[in-house]
Amino acid sequence: MNPTVVLQRALLPALQLLLVAGALAWAMNVPGRLGMNLYTEQLLFVALGLALAITFLVVRRKRGQSGSPPWFDQLLALLALGSCGYLALDYPDLIHEVIYRPLYGVVLAGVLVGLVLEAVRRTAGMVLLIVVAVFFIYAMFGDRLPAEFATRPVDFDRLMVYLGLDTSGIIGSPLTVAVTVIIPFLLLGELLSRNGGSDFFTSLSMAVIGRHRGGAAKIAVVGSTLFGSISGSAVANVAGTGVVTIPLMKRSGFPGRLAGGVEAVASTGGQLMPPVMGAAAFLMAEFLEVSYATVMMAAIIPALLYYVALFFQVDLLAARLGLQPVPADRIPDTLKVLREGWYFPLPFAVLLFGLLGLNMRPELAVLLGVVTLVICSMAFGYQGRRLSLRMLLAALSATGRSAIDIVIICAAAGVVIGILNITGGAFGMSLQLIALSGDNLIVLLLLAAVISIILGMGMPTVGVYVLLAALVAPALANAGVEPLVAHFFVLYFGMLSMVTPPIALAAFAAAKLADADFWQTGLSAMQLGWVAYLIPFLFVASPALLGIGEPLEIAWAVLTAIIGIFFVSAGIAGYLRLVLGQWYRLALVIAGLLVLIPSGAWAGAVFGEIIGLISGGLLVARLAFSGDGRATVSKA
Repeated sequence: MNPTVVLQRALLPALQLLLVAGALAWAMNVPGRLGMNLYTEQLLFVALGLALAITFLVVRRKRGQSGSPPWFDQLLALLALGSCGYLALDYPDLIHEVIYRPLYGVVLAGVLVGLVLEAVRRTAGMVLLIVVAVFFIYAMFGDRLPAEFATRPVDFDRLMVYLGLDTSGIIGSPLTVAVTVIIPFLLLGELLSRNGGSDFFTSLSMAVIGRHRGGAAKIAVVGSTLFGSISGSAVANVAGTGVVTIPLMKRSGFPGRLAGGVEAVASTGGQLMPPVMGAAAFLMAEFLEVSYATVMMAAIIPALLYYVALFFQVDLLAARLGLQPVPADRIPDTLKVLREGWYFPLPFAVLLFGLLGLNMRPELAVLLGVVTLVICSMAFGYQGRRLSLRMLLAALSATGRSAIDIVIICAAAGVVIGILNITGGAFGMSLQLIALSGDNLIVLLLLAAVISIILGMGMPTVGVYVLLAALVAPALANAGVEPLVAHFFVLYFGMLSMVTPPIALAAFAAAKLADADFWQTGLSAMQLGWVAYLIPFLFVASPALLGIGEPLEIAWAVLTAIIGIFFVSAGIAGYLRLVLGQWYRLALVIAGLLVLIPSGAWAGAVFGEIIGLISGGLLVARLAFSGDGRATVSKA
């Protein structure tokens, strides 16, 4: 065999292992225990160099290419390792010289920025690269724009040094979170997946709810919720659980477009489900300077409402279509499933106890969960297989491979944030957005929602959240919206780009698996996920839905939200014991929307809520006492 090929095959796993090992060692403060006083930025340069090298060795310049990396990709990998390694070693001295913009510093910074941009193109695609390029143009020529849009003039060498070497640029907060926090969480997800955790959660969902009407779709909802909270990626979640749930739904009678829509919506919501909410939640905690536990607790109620709405619709649509439960011979025994994988929930319990009970940093809490999972997997195994040292090393290496996308995207996010900081563009854009809305909060929220969905199209959730957190969230906060609420608002609408055509990555992946039309699948996903388009406006009007407020106020907001969601879901599905006519459906939707509007949204809103509760209750009562359940109610 060619020695070069042998070297590459040995080098790549080593680089991936080093990336993960460095993150874990930093989380456990190994350098400090060994008496090594290192800057966090030194770790970030090393991690970025490893991630860039892995990218150039693994991801080809053109999609679909395979085989050994060509010589220029090998050269780029060496350049990444060499430049980042030098910056890591020289950083203690470089920080004292960077203000003078030495030529070697400008060159190294320019090389690093260029490598990051090429890596972004390969991993995240052209959309994010174009966004970053637009910001570069904005930085260089923004001072020539009309006065209301103009930025501070910035010299090219100063821009390069700022982006490449300053802690407000590439090696800023997003990359810090990606390397020190997100990688340990990715390891937990990888270990769970490799040890059968996703199979266990899918089997458990099937055993518990497979016997009920629409059981196949409910399995998709519950299974994707559990697995999605681990993976933190909507597309990965669709690929991981959809291969099982989508064929199961189609066999039970769901049309392909609907099966794909259910899976896309359920998988997308996994990024909002605590305790592991995907990378964006960790970045939110960093931006807001609050603990991850604070973000996680605030996410619980909206995530539950999201899945309650989806579950209602799946149940009602299954009843309307006359779908049967999953065949009994395909449903596993609940006790057997629990006996085989009883320990899989333990890492999450340990994680929650570390976060909430011991007030630990997220990276340390998740490491306790990882240790718990490793010990249990080695001691008990799952379905006859136990975790071995070789499997553990493979999981570590695979984590390094899966981490490069997030590391590269967060580095690119640092470029955008650095440009906005050095030019003053973030403040100016925030003011322009507020001026465009005419100082009207509702108009501002609508603008923010549309901008968030548009910017999110074709971009991973992490990238779009960072962009929106820098551009849109400050405008909402300046308009008087609670900062935590503002960031959740843009996170939700950025995430909704995953299921909103024309570029809906989760819906596209689900449509492929369902062999269904993409547009029909995307529209079905939008219908099923309707509540996600509404919830952000609700928690702006009532922060109680984010757990902010008195306990009774929070309880009432949740109760009325669930009732309103039930009314609207029945109206959209067109079924509630009877097949409903158009006017009856419209009446239920209107009643539900009135109930959903928080009583404190504006003066007199409580009367609308009361009218909605009474009218909706009467509509449901009429259905409960009418006919034998087979007639069609055509009039309200």
